[in-house]
Amino acid sequence: MNYLLGLLLVFAAGLGTGTVAWPMKLIRRLEFEHYWLVGMFIGLICLPWLVVLTQVPDPWRALAQAGWRPLLISNLCAAGWGAANVLYGVCVVRIGAALTGALLSGAGAMVAITMPMVFKGSGRFGAAPDLLSATGMGILCGLVVMLLGVAVTAIAGFGRDKLRGQSDAGAGHGFLSGLIMTLVAGVLSAGLSLAFVYGQGPLMKAFLAQGVSESVANIGVWAAAIFGGALVNVLYPVLVISRKKTWRAFASAGRDLFLGAMIGIQFIIAVFLLGRGMLLLGALGASIGVGVQMVTQLFGNQLVGFVSGEWRGIRGRPMAFMCGGILLLSVAAAILAMCKYIG
Repeated sequence: MNYLLGLLLVFAAGLGTGTVAWPMKLIRRLEFEHYWLVGMFIGLICLPWLVVLTQVPDPWRALAQAGWRPLLISNLCAAGWGAANVLYGVCVVRIGAALTGALLSGAGAMVAITMPMVFKGSGRFGAAPDLLSATGMGILCGLVVMLLGVAVTAIAGFGRDKLRGQSDAGAGHGFLSGLIMTLVAGVLSAGLSLAFVYGQGPLMKAFLAQGVSESVANIGVWAAAIFGGALVNVLYPVLVISRKKTWRAFASAGRDLFLGAMIGIQFIIAVFLLGRGMLLLGALGASIGVGVQMVTQLFGNQLVGFVSGEWRGIRGRPMAFMCGGILLLSVAAAILAMCKYIG
């Protein structure tokens, strides 16, 4: 039952992160840097630390007991994820949204799923199967099918934009550098899950020693582990707004501020669900949990696209490829879920 519940939670987490962009379709007055600052500050800093500071008797003692090493490793991973978020926008301009999304998702999935089986994580993830074990090979099969699904959905995106007369090659400037940058961003994007994988063991133990519930301890782990990534996500829009001198835009954008906050709130709730689900999956949570979450995140991405009208009027090969990609991603999720029973 724990395994099934864990799968359901990471599935929900993927849908949560995959559909987190829906408020962006409704924002009218604010630019990206404005609503991203609001969302990330509230979601990544305010909410988790509000829980920690009000529910944990002595959070600073807990962090001291966990030690500097897991905090350093997890925050370096999280900072990499934060840098990937910043690079994403640059990469879309240089090589287009479809190719950027495919390369970033593919590279991120390969690192996030395989790395915990090579370099064992902390806590429950320390007993993860080896990469070349029977279970590991099953997970690799699921990863291969996932990458095929990502490629097919990217082809569908290219076809859709071609039918609409839109260029997916961005400005056509710096394509090679954009390609390299996207691959780097993809690798770094795995830092969100890796921050939890390599930091949760000692951090969870230290928070539980404070007498809090596992749910509160889970939130505490995320608050401490991704603080480096939170700073990157907050400081970047601060610099952009300061450079453009557009701080006054916040004064007359009450509705957009609310929508920006919703981005951060939905995202951090999905992250909390991911962590809880990964732990319930046990030693396999670091790979299977993240794999299923990434698949359903891609589902969520496409759902937002369909609901917002991005595919309105699109038929023929692009729609066929999109359906094929979704089918491949579904098969990948099923393979990953069944890997527990291999070996």
